[in-house]
Amino acid sequence: MKLDVQQVLNWLEKTNEKIQMNKEYLTSLDRAIGDGDHGINMSRGFQEAIDKTTTTTYISVSDVLKDVAMTLISKVGGASGPLYGTAFLKMSMVVKNRELIDKKTLENALESALEGILQRGKAQLNDKTLVDVWTPVVDLLKAKEVIKGSELEEVAKNAMESTKERMAKKGRAAYLKERSIGHLDPGSVSSYYLFASLAEVLSEEE
Repeated sequence: MKLDVQQVLNWLEKTNEKIQMNKEYLTSLDRAIGDGDHGINMSRGFQEAIDKTTTTTYISVSDVLKDVAMTLISKVGGASGPLYGTAFLKMSMVVKNRELIDKKTLENALESALEGILQRGKAQLNDKTLVDVWTPVVDLLKAKEVIKGSELEEVAKNAMESTKERMAKKGRAAYLKERSIGHLDPGSVSSYYLFASLAEVLSEEE
């Protein structure tokens, strides 16, 4: 498995397409247990990121990820901007000076991103946040020598769906306590779009 600059750009464009297509859905999920702005914020942030990356020439993957990070941090409101921005910034630091990302580098990059999310968001696994999707994805990469796109997509999807029956312990949803049960976590859904898009790129290389 090797990801070059163009494949990472494809990953981001696929993610943006999914977020734009599901903007209203993300908003409805967040309206049920949060501020109701996750879809709007993610839509605006990722579109701004794509506007930047499609008008810039890149030599390294690190520069792509850093531009996405800076855009998300500066353009996305609420909790999602700092969390996703931190994730991409951590990834950019791990892949610095690399033209290609191999499986081990991707594993290290996503693990560092997860650590950044945990540090900034103060959430833990099973708190009904995007951590509930990122953690199983990182665990999958650490557990297997070869990762198929279909495996990645399935793990991310199952992890996202598992948030529905959990009680929120972080963020605005935590104020609802038991009433948060029965709703998908919006951040977990947008994280699923991110990893489903990565799975598509990996599948194209199989």
